[in-house]
Parts: sequence; structure tokens; C-alpha cells
Amino acid sequence: MERFRIKQMQSLLEEAGKSKNNAEKFKTPKAGKINVNIFEEVLNELIEAEEFIYSSRPSQELDENNAQLFCNRIITARRKLDSILADFGVLERESDKNEIKKLSKNFLILTTKSSFKKALQKLGVEPQRIIVAGVPLELEDMKLINPKIPEKALIPIKKKIEHVKNDIERKSEQFNPSAILVVVEDDKTGEVLGSRARELYNAQVIVSENLKEITADEFKGILS
Repeated sequence: MERFRIKQMQSLLEEAGKSKNNAEKFKTPKAGKINVNIFEEVLNELIEAEEFIYSSRPSQELDENNAQLFCNRIITARRKLDSILADFGVLERESDKNEIKKLSKNFLILTTKSSFKKALQKLGVEPQRIIVAGVPLELEDMKLINPKIPEKALIPIKKKIEHVKNDIERKSEQFNPSAILVVVEDDKTGEVLGSRARELYNAQVIVSENLKEITADEFKGILS
């Protein structure tokens, strides 16, 4: 049984490590250091992918949802393998900006300020995949942010909320993201937006102490 599992793991590793471009050639490895943490992450991704082999018996067929989950595991493992191969000079290392651009194509990103959007764009996220929600996603949430807000002031906010939610719906149809990602700072506005986005869209929420200072490596870790 153990030998069978090893053969399956080898097969998955070979599939995950295939070149993304037939024209791309592997170079002769140079001396380097194994990033054990990333290697362990690769194995964990492939072990999770391996579960689909057992759960799909005897046909080995996957429905659309499970196919997405399975392929996400393989793609994530593949990206991490590319990183290890780049450490040994086998592959050219992709620029952080290009890598983030590719990784972020899986997401529709919500944030609370235009300055945060600019920070994410600078890292490599395409601007059309970022929605600035300067208002909460439900009108009653505005009172959580500002309990003393006058009722009259809620009228224009209601229209802004409708605009943001329409934008989310439109871009979800346009890009068909695998997930909605809320990227905010640790404040009341970010907390309220994240909580409601989880409820409405099953969103993933990332909270940063200083979003404008987030590094490319940190953000790649979030997207991977």
C-alpha cells in the first residue's frame, strides 16, 4: 500500500512539474539550498489532491466543483515547484509583479480605500479585479461604523451600497473568480466589510496592520 502511495505521489509530482510552455527549457541545475518549507507545502498540496483519487473511485471522474478543487491543488503545487526549481536555476524566476498578476486572476478583491487599491495595483493586481467598497454591504452596518449617523445621511449611502453590490455581481459574472477576497486593515470599517462579505459571498478575509506596506512575498503567500 505504501509503495502504491509513493507511485501515486511521484505521478502527481511529475504532472505538477511539467513545463507551462512547451518552448520553455529546463536548464542544468546549479548549486543551491532546498527551501524545505516550500517543499513541505508542495507535498501537502499533493496529499490533498491525492484524496480525490480515492473519493472518485471507481470511475475517477470529478464533477465541476471537485474538478476545480482538485486542479487548484495541482496548480498551487506546480507554482511552488517552479519556485524551488528557480532556486536551483532550472527555471527563470518570474518577476513578483507578473506572478501576482497571474495569482490574482483567481480572485475578485474588495477593499475599503482607493489608496489600498493603488497599493494592490502596484504589487501587480489588475485594477479591474479590485472593487473599492467605501461603504458597507448592508445599510444597517453603517450604524456599526458610525452609531450617530443621521437617518438623512443614509439615503445616499443606500445608493452607493447598491452600486457596490451591482459591481460585485457584474464582475463576478465577467471574471468568474474562484473566490472573493477582502483585503483590509485592522479597523472597524474593514471588520464590518469582511464580516458581511463572508456572510453574503463566502469571502476570504485578509487583515493587514498596514496594507500600504505589504510586501510582494507576503501578498503572494495570501494568494497562493
